[in-house]
Amino acid sequence: MKALIIEDDKRMVSIIEIAFRMRWPEVKLVSTNLGERGIEIVEEESPDIVILDLGLPDISGFEVIKSIRLFSSVPVIILTVMGDESDIVMGLELGADEYIIKPFRQSEFLARLKAVMRRIKPADSMAPVNYGCLRFKPSNNKLTYDNIKINLTRTEALLIYNLMKGAGKVLSHSQLSEIMWGDDYPGATESLRVHIHRLREKIEKDPARPKIIRTKIGMGYYIAEPGIG
Repeated sequence: MKALIIEDDKRMVSIIEIAFRMRWPEVKLVSTNLGERGIEIVEEESPDIVILDLGLPDISGFEVIKSIRLFSSVPVIILTVMGDESDIVMGLELGADEYIIKPFRQSEFLARLKAVMRRIKPADSMAPVNYGCLRFKPSNNKLTYDNIKINLTRTEALLIYNLMKGAGKVLSHSQLSEIMWGDDYPGATESLRVHIHRLREKIEKDPARPKIIRTKIGMGYYIAEPGIG
């Protein structure tokens, strides 16, 4: 397996390299401090995962994601100090698979990377699932709602799949965190909230007053059959 690090802070690159050597030594690491070069490496070397900083000296990390998504579905993990909700939402909307805010704990960082890698492969074992007028096809991460096809990220696809499988039942924050990342890490609830927000914007007529993906205050989320208030 090969991981590409696009990061201009040499100290941060060293921290990431140490984390891999200690806990995931079989991974081959490649790094660059420039976004443009990072895009070229993705195209030339086809890494298995990309770790991306947003504050780069040549172009924005957001521009890097946009360019990569034109030709590759490689998992992209944003690793940045930019923790505003608007930045998180933008990164996920552009196609990032995970958003991790610096500083981070090594064990949590690698656990979330491994969880992203696990999410790449489940489609083969996931059967299509239907609920009301919702149809989800895991093979292409497409959700159909009232005959409208909606493209989902891998993370959104795994989330909607599990909500639809347990339709009508509340899945707790801990349960969803275990499904999504393999662990209920600190900050998982906030990450779930962002992904749920993005799903609602794609599905709900009024995301501020959701009728499909519902919240059980203090507990978690569940999916209600469309058309049932």
